[in-house]
Amino acid sequence: MMLEKGLVFMSDTRTNAGLDNISTFQKMKIWEQPGQGVITLMSAGNLATTQAVVSILDERTKAHDERDPSILAVPSMFQAARLIAKTLKDVIANHAQVGQRADSAFNATLILGGQIAGGPPRLFLIYPEGNFIEAGADTPFFQIGEMMYGRPILVRAYEPGLSFEEAMRLLLVSFDSTIKANLTVGLPLDFHFYETDSLEQGKTGRISADDPYFLAISQGWGEALKSALDQQPTFEF
Repeated sequence: MMLEKGLVFMSDTRTNAGLDNISTFQKMKIWEQPGQGVITLMSAGNLATTQAVVSILDERTKAHDERDPSILAVPSMFQAARLIAKTLKDVIANHAQVGQRADSAFNATLILGGQIAGGPPRLFLIYPEGNFIEAGADTPFFQIGEMMYGRPILVRAYEPGLSFEEAMRLLLVSFDSTIKANLTVGLPLDFHFYETDSLEQGKTGRISADDPYFLAISQGWGEALKSALDQQPTFEF
């Protein structure tokens, strides 16, 4: 999400191919050149596709003279979005040409955000077709993957002037609601809080299932919902 203070990212780590095949993979990748720029990428969808996209982009950063274009060499966040969108589209097309064919089997969706020196922080949602949209005042946050349970909380409580600490609380409430309702989303949760014009990686970390703050938020939010419901007028037949 976009805040007046900067950009906030959070992702779960659960991937699955059925209830009996659940794994944990990091869905957030950060590239950084201190003083030059910071780029964060989050993914949802086919794991092979998202891993291939991240691996290709990451490999190109390690030998600039031989691997072009590099995500760390783009002049703007818009150009970063174009590069990543093309990479995603190419990976999906290559995968679809071999093996079993199925509609949307190799699809993936990405959230890209960050800041490159000389430009403002920007946030993009990249679709598997290779096109993308940018966040703005009317759409200040993006979600990918399973969103229906946590989105109403963000819609009601989001404010651009939130502090990073308040944003953390809001995101954990949103994720907690999703985790309780859908088995495809699960802890731990990775986060990155980027401060505007810092041009360096911000506060990052991982919220585990036994994190005291998360447990307090989860319990407190459940109790608050029950209390709010009890305060509403009872229906009469």
